[in-house]
Amino acid sequence: MTSFNRLASGAAIALASFAAGGAAAQEHSFTFHHFLSELAPSHTTMLVPWAERVMENADGRVAIEIYPSMSLGGRPPELIAQARDGIADIVWTVNGYTPGLFPRSEVFELPTIFVNDPTAVNLAMRDMFDEHLAEENPGVKVLFMHVHTGNALHTIDREVRSPADTQGMTIRTPSRTGAWVIEALGADPVAMPVPELPQAMARGVVEAALIPWEVAAPLRLQEQTRYQIEGHDKTRLGTTVFQVSMNRDRWDALPEDIQQAFLDASDEDWLREVGQIWRDNDDAGIELITAAGNTHVVLSEEETQAFLDTLAPVVDRWVEDVSAQGIDGAALVEAARAAIDAHSSGQ
Repeated sequence: MTSFNRLASGAAIALASFAAGGAAAQEHSFTFHHFLSELAPSHTTMLVPWAERVMENADGRVAIEIYPSMSLGGRPPELIAQARDGIADIVWTVNGYTPGLFPRSEVFELPTIFVNDPTAVNLAMRDMFDEHLAEENPGVKVLFMHVHTGNALHTIDREVRSPADTQGMTIRTPSRTGAWVIEALGADPVAMPVPELPQAMARGVVEAALIPWEVAAPLRLQEQTRYQIEGHDKTRLGTTVFQVSMNRDRWDALPEDIQQAFLDASDEDWLREVGQIWRDNDDAGIELITAAGNTHVVLSEEETQAFLDTLAPVVDRWVEDVSAQGIDGAALVEAARAAIDAHSSGQ
């Protein structure tokens, strides 16, 4: 049994235990909606354990029923609205699925700002939340924000070792910052939530995708791609910001001790663990996809630098864009880089 299969089996048991316990018997019951399947490593190793921590912290007074795969209805870009409108009590979503709603948090997605340390970015976002990010989250209580290990390039049949190799390709992007990365590489971005990627590849809509390895197993990427490309020392082409958030009215109505149960489950130690969870899941995805015969391309330092040099103007483009909205983009870039550096594994 592969490591992914073991994780999936364990998660299925955990999810079943929520249902077996019965939400009705609990003092506070919550629905938790997200866009990936119950087999996805992010579900089994992050979302389920987090829910279990909350319930344990609350001494049995809380029940959380998880609804994966958009099983409460709608499409992934609608998740944040579902939380704000109370259709779901809690959601896990990608900020970039709703372009324009979260311009400030985009700074952490940018290439050359995010390089290869998800834990440092998770903690940096926490440090900067109250002053810089809280105002773009009306209607919800953000319980925690995180990033994944970063966007690697997964191609159907093209080995990529330089920016010139991506010229003219159609590449899936999760966000507008990812689209700017793709455009800087001379390729054409196609925006879509990650669950739609397998069909898009099968139909020839895209030739490649910016995603981490974490989703290799549930998407069966090893069957649709041949090459997986990343930079030296796990350098990636930007990343994606996620949030786990609760409907604000629901949060405000909770007693203080139940609120604390959620806060304690979402603390700095948890954000460090989330960074490691994604790193471990990414490594497992690399193992799975190379075992299937795919080629894992790790660029040299010189090849990696060529990509970083090509993508540096993406930061300038973002600064110009958000500055036109009245946001001090240059100050956010400086603050984000300083906060990430303060938490980097090299410190």
